[in-house]
Amino acid sequence: MRQDIESILYDSDCIRDRVLQMGARIARDYRDKDLLLVGVLKGSFVFLADLARSIDLPVEVDFMVVSSYGSGTESSGVLTIAKDLSVSVEGRHVLIVEDIVDSGLTLSLLTEDLRSRGAASVQVAVLLEKDVPRSHQVECAYSAFHCPDAFLVGYGLDYAERYRNLPYIGILKPEVYEDRAQCPDAR
Repeated sequence: MRQDIESILYDSDCIRDRVLQMGARIARDYRDKDLLLVGVLKGSFVFLADLARSIDLPVEVDFMVVSSYGSGTESSGVLTIAKDLSVSVEGRHVLIVEDIVDSGLTLSLLTEDLRSRGAASVQVAVLLEKDVPRSHQVECAYSAFHCPDAFLVGYGLDYAERYRNLPYIGILKPEVYEDRAQCPDAR
């Protein structure tokens, strides 16, 4: 897989250090609060696991699968929930854990949805914030890294469901996804 990576942006040591710092800050901020971590699948699962272990508080974890894009590349502007939470957020302090934010649309819709369910508070912890103009404002209370507008993989981020297991975050070589786009059935 390394041959498909143009460059490594953040190695495993750098990621680990930043996640530990973020976890310590979250523990300070949420002391004496009923904290629910909501992981947005699939991309956040690696980050969420490491982040949860770095928070020295009792936390509950649940997951959602959401989209605002449907089957196309243009947003519908409507939040579609493919997998909902199994617990109520009413009266809880919710921390959405997301792998990456770019336009902010899906995350802004999800934040509003959870607030409308009666959460005491809803904040966002994100691994990566892309340095691109956002069509929707989303305040990330906790952010590990700002990153360039590139095709990133590793540490949960994928291309065609691959590369999630890389222990670092890297930029995928364009020829990898350009070749596949020309021949989508190729493996």
